[in-house]
Amino acid sequence: TMAELSEAGSITIGTKFDQPGFGLENLEGEVEGFDVEVAKIIAGALGIAPEDITFEQTPSAVREEVLEGGEVDMVVATYTINDKRKEVIDFAGPYYVAGQDIMVAADDDSIAGVDDLAGKRVCSVQGSTSVENIRTMAPEAELTEYDVYSKCADDLRNGRVDAVSTDNVILVGLISESEGAFKLVGNPFTEEPYGIGVKKGDDE
Repeated sequence: TMAELSEAGSITIGTKFDQPGFGLENLEGEVEGFDVEVAKIIAGALGIAPEDITFEQTPSAVREEVLEGGEVDMVVATYTINDKRKEVIDFAGPYYVAGQDIMVAADDDSIAGVDDLAGKRVCSVQGSTSVENIRTMAPEAELTEYDVYSKCADDLRNGRVDAVSTDNVILVGLISESEGAFKLVGNPFTEEPYGIGVKKGDDE
């Protein structure tokens, strides 16, 4: 695969378009962030220039799907390596280790950790390890699920949910754009090793 991509001189990479700091579409319509830079480094090692990369928007719920369907050559999208996903795709990495945490309104001191989520309205994203962790570790939380985290942030801002839970680095990105409206609880309760998703069996 790598030889074919190198020869073709182009690559299609799945990433997030709504996560400040990792993969965010800017006003010029270009996607930027840490995952995007990692993707460019890999492409560069194959002799593929940044302008020859096509970035496809790849929300959490469809990451395996687009790899299996061959719509993308790899996925670099805050993608936690776990055994369930390894059944259908392969991973390179980890290249970063995050931890799941909680984001709340800046004036909310009622939530100090995952144990305080019982009875609270919590938002996370479909197809993410974060949503599974909340189901397991805070089963009495009232869960709202969207396709992207920016919708969770909107709900928190409008008071429709009490908390948003996902990896701390994703939350920090959302907080940085919230103009002081949100804060991080700062009490991570998991380890999330980020890997690069590739098609099953594509070990080379």
